[in-house]
Amino acid sequence: MSSLQISLIVAGALLLLGVIVHSAWSAFKNRPKRPTQSPIPASADSAAAVLNQTATDSGQDPRSESERQEPQFDVASDASADFGAASLIALNTLTSTAKKPGLDALIDVIAQVQIESLVSGDAALAAMPGTRRVGSKAFGVEGLNSLNGLWEMPLPGQRYSALQCGVQMANRMGALNQIEYSEFVIKTQAFADAVGGEPEFPEMMDEVARARELDQFASAHDAQLSFTLRAKSTAWSLGYVQQSAARLGFIAGSIPGRMVLPSSQVGAPLLGLVFDTQAALAEDPEQTALREITLSLDVPQVPREEQPFPRMREAASALAQSMEGVVIDDNGNPINPQAMDQIGSELEQLYDMLDQRELSAGSALGRRLFS
Repeated sequence: MSSLQISLIVAGALLLLGVIVHSAWSAFKNRPKRPTQSPIPASADSAAAVLNQTATDSGQDPRSESERQEPQFDVASDASADFGAASLIALNTLTSTAKKPGLDALIDVIAQVQIESLVSGDAALAAMPGTRRVGSKAFGVEGLNSLNGLWEMPLPGQRYSALQCGVQMANRMGALNQIEYSEFVIKTQAFADAVGGEPEFPEMMDEVARARELDQFASAHDAQLSFTLRAKSTAWSLGYVQQSAARLGFIAGSIPGRMVLPSSQVGAPLLGLVFDTQAALAEDPEQTALREITLSLDVPQVPREEQPFPRMREAASALAQSMEGVVIDDNGNPINPQAMDQIGSELEQLYDMLDQRELSAGSALGRRLFS
């Protein structure tokens, strides 16, 4: 074998080795980012402190801590399953003092049920219909407690001097229509017959017209915001996303592929963070590669005093900085600070309109209407 052949063989082997090494290095360099072993804040309060510190480091002013759910009249007792175990202590404290949102003529059609004598809570509960829904709307019953004089959902062992039934006039599924109103009449009449009462119904056409007007207002003043965070270069593993979000106070949601930032009040979470559900359900989630995650805010569900949009901006900025990502709009273009300021200004006007209508964001009535 000539020296030329030997040289070519050596050169070919070196070239092949170089290709293998380069491929291995590229695969290592481009593999999804993995979580580190650094500690994660153990509570929402300490995690919020990390979020505020991150915002300060990036030149933003830290703010002080201050899928929709089907409507129901006892939202406060249900809270949100998304809060998870990490916020049970705070949730229990808030629930103990929270007042359940009852029937209100502002958003409900109410039919009084005339009774001749006191009705026990046990009898009222036994007379309840099998489902507390009328079409896509919530149906509820309240009694006037003979001891404390308060309207409440019937409770065992209590006695009531008056009863009333109600159905919600509008939600995100639309306005109460004539068919739903007729179903409301049937359910109310059956309840009244069971407790020995006589219902008094408001005029159907008037209530349907009120429902349409309320639905028009709600449609014009609803807002659900989302920011998409896209990786600049290297993709993220599921664990890396979860660890990065947990440092800002996010906890696991009740749905795979979702995390939430708990609110300090009972109700919907402050913010949501959504990523690929299939990645969350994969046999080995750490082998998946995520290139986008989405921050979301259901504006009417969160109280204004919680400063949800500034908190959303801070979270997006903090995640983009720590994860080497960029915040983009629906067209894939980076969102600049001026656009953020414009959104914030429009939201303040929206909050004002909801306040004027007594349907403030995060209030019991507001959460029911925008659900």
